[in-house]
Amino acid sequence: MKIIDRYILFHFFQSFFLAYLSLTCVFVVFDFFTNMDEFSRGASQAGGLFRLAISFYGPQSLAFLERVLGLLTLSSALFTVAWLQRHNEMTALLAAGISRLRVVGPILIGAMIAILLGVPLREIVLPQLRDALARTSKDPFGQNGKPIQPRYDNQTEILFRGKAGFRKDRRISEPSLLLPPELDAYGGQLQAENAYYRPPQPDRPGGFLLDKMIRPTDLASQPSLELKGKTVIITPKDAPWLRSDQCFVVTDMDYDQLAGDRVWLEYSSTATLIRGLHNPSLDLGADVRVRIHSRLVQPIRDLTLLFLGLPLLLRREQRNVFLALGLGLAIVIVFTTVVLAWEYLGANETISPALAAWGPLFIFVPFAAAWLDWIYQ
Repeated sequence: MKIIDRYILFHFFQSFFLAYLSLTCVFVVFDFFTNMDEFSRGASQAGGLFRLAISFYGPQSLAFLERVLGLLTLSSALFTVAWLQRHNEMTALLAAGISRLRVVGPILIGAMIAILLGVPLREIVLPQLRDALARTSKDPFGQNGKPIQPRYDNQTEILFRGKAGFRKDRRISEPSLLLPPELDAYGGQLQAENAYYRPPQPDRPGGFLLDKMIRPTDLASQPSLELKGKTVIITPKDAPWLRSDQCFVVTDMDYDQLAGDRVWLEYSSTATLIRGLHNPSLDLGADVRVRIHSRLVQPIRDLTLLFLGLPLLLRREQRNVFLALGLGLAIVIVFTTVVLAWEYLGANETISPALAAWGPLFIFVPFAAAWLDWIYQ
C-alpha cells in the first residue's frame, strides 16, 4: 500500500469514527438528560450514576452503530472525497494522470471493511447483549414487566397467557394456560402466581415452571399428562424436583419466543431466527421471514447506498464538506424510506418476504451501476 493510499484510508476511518462519536454523543446526551430522574433513582443501586450510564449506554451505542452503519459509511466516504477536493488534492492527483478509481480505491476498501464488520456485530455481538438491549431509559435495570400477547404452542395446542413478562428472570406473572381437550383431565386451565422459563437439561426437557399454583390445587396427587406419547404436563407426583404447589409445562418455546417482543426479532442472530421458523411449536409471521432476508441482503444494501452517493459527489466536484454530508443524508433518507416501505408490504403479506428484501435493490442498483462511470473516469 502506497503512502497516498494510507493517507486517504486514514482520513476515511478518521471521518468514520468522528461521525460515529458525534452522533452517539448527541444520542446519549439527549436521552440521558431526558430521563435523568430514572437514572438518578437507580444510581445507588448500580454503584453510581456514571457506572449506571456506562452499563446502559455501552450496549445501546453498539446497537446504534448497527442502525446507522450505512449512513456512517456513505457520509465518511463523501466527507473524505470532499476534503480532498476542498484542499485541491483531488485536482493534483488527477493532473498527475491518476484515475478517479485509483484515488477512491482506498475509500472503497475502507467502506467494505466497515460494511463487513457490521456482519459480526449483528450476528455475534448484539445477540450476546440482547438482555441489556431490552432495557429502556424508563427502566434501566429491566425490572418492570411488559405486557405479553397470548401465544399458542402449535405442538401441544396450549394457549399461553399472562399478565406481564419480566425478561430479567424469564418470568411471567399470573400465568393462565388454556388447555386443549386432550389435556383437561384436571381442569381446562392452569393458573399460578408465576411461571419461570427453564431451558432443557440432560435430565428434563425445557419449558415453564408454574410456581404457587392457583388452579388446580391438588396436583401433588395427580399423574402427569401426555399428548401423542410425549409428556407435556409434569406434576409433583412424578417429579421429585417439583414442590407440591408447582407443575412443569413442557414446550419448545423459550421465553423470548413466547414474549414475542421486538427485541427478539431485532437482536437475535439470523441462525436463531431461522431455527425459530423451523420450531414446530411456533407459527412466526411474515415479519420474521422479511427480517431474515433483510439480514442476508444488508451488506449489499450498504454497498449499493455507497455507490449511489459517491459518484454524485465526484460528478459535482463538491468542495463544501457540509453540503457533501447533506447530500449523503438526503440519499440515505430516500433509500431508507423505500426499504422500509417494501419491508412493511412484506410484513403485511402484500408481497413475498424475499421480494420485500430484494425489491429495493431492483430499483437502486441500476442507478448505482449507471453512475459508476464517474468513478472510472
